[in-house]
Amino acid sequence: MNTLFAILAAGAMAGSSFTLSSPDFRDGGTLGMTYVFNGMACTGKNVSPALHWSGAPAGTKSFALTVWDPDAPVRGGWWHWVLIDMPASANSLPEGAGSTKPSAAPAGSVEGTTSFGKPGYGGPCPPVGSGAHHYIFTLYALDETQVAGATSKTNGPGLQALMAKHVLASTKLTGRFGRP
Repeated sequence: MNTLFAILAAGAMAGSSFTLSSPDFRDGGTLGMTYVFNGMACTGKNVSPALHWSGAPAGTKSFALTVWDPDAPVRGGWWHWVLIDMPASANSLPEGAGSTKPSAAPAGSVEGTTSFGKPGYGGPCPPVGSGAHHYIFTLYALDETQVAGATSKTNGPGLQALMAKHVLASTKLTGRFGRP
């Protein structure tokens, strides 16, 4: 976990003008059922939300995105989405880019492996009664066009290790969801 906090701290110091937002939920707000997993007793539509960003630092050559639930009752949390090698020209992802319309992700992007054991977006599905979990969407501005060594088999912790020395800045957006 120290790597994650070091990356986030470095990104926070690199420039506060780098921002991530969504028209589908506000920071700290609740994720709607459209974005919730469909399976494992969850009945959402499993659609990835639209995301927009701006203010990437000079020298950005690519972006990577992760969605992580630190509240999951498993060691290291739960990784809901790993998206690698988005070109520096990208500034958004449309709704469904990680699930229902993966071809809508920027050309050249690679989806890594989630904690569900497969690529693509896997929405929230916390255990019943565990309270509202935090789903942290983190966008990384990187100084390399492709994360060296990353493939579709790369998971969240693996991606963090591979890109640790290449993060120019990061920005995050947190959604919440719980099941009573």
